[in-house]
Amino acid sequence: MAHLPALPGTPLYDEAGGPDAIVEAVRRDVEILTASGFDAVLFCNENDRPYTLAASLEGVATMARVVTEVAPRDRPFGVDYLWDAQAALSVAVATGASFIREVVTGVYESDMGLWAPDAATLLRRRRNLDAEHVRVFMNVTPEFASSLGTRDVATTARSVSVSSLADTILVSGPMAGAEPSLETVRSAKAACPDTPVFANTGVKSTNVADFLAVADGVIVGSDLKVDGGTWNPVDLERAERFMAEVRRAR
Repeated sequence: MAHLPALPGTPLYDEAGGPDAIVEAVRRDVEILTASGFDAVLFCNENDRPYTLAASLEGVATMARVVTEVAPRDRPFGVDYLWDAQAALSVAVATGASFIREVVTGVYESDMGLWAPDAATLLRRRRNLDAEHVRVFMNVTPEFASSLGTRDVATTARSVSVSSLADTILVSGPMAGAEPSLETVRSAKAACPDTPVFANTGVKSTNVADFLAVADGVIVGSDLKVDGGTWNPVDLERAERFMAEVRRAR
């Protein structure tokens, strides 16, 4: 994860530093991540707290600028806009990203209120934009929310894989930095043998080998940060330690 500092118009935005400070902060993190050997980089507006279900024009524009200026060109990169899948797709198309990470199916009660994303509209728009090369990583257990349905994770993952055409299924814990259970990830993978399944939150250098034993991949953010804090800068030593454990697991 390459987490952007708060974007313009959000409560934690740094007016003194402005957009240039966001670019430089993310550039530094990306340089460490690429030097440490991560396979891909995923950009996210993680500090736009409290989150909204509809992106702002200035937020989309700023994220597009940041990604364009600092994205690696020697490996894939993706976009995650919390929590607006259409915004993520727009930035991905504009910047040449390979994938987006979003919640696009189900109905939830959440910190942002009632949440009913729309996979059908998203994938039709992707088709209309001739952007089917942009893979959609679908989070079936979103953070800061709980499903209004009663299906278990395995059933939901299988359904999303088949009926919503997920390119990758993501399984999360209850919030950023909190891990899902290994059994939950294992059950999702068993239900979706032909679709990649990733652990989406809470992966650390101390447990990544366990997750890679049951999942096709992982997404990591908090464990790479100074003191393990989600909104802190990336720490070189932590990033290198994480990738050392990944190489051992592989």
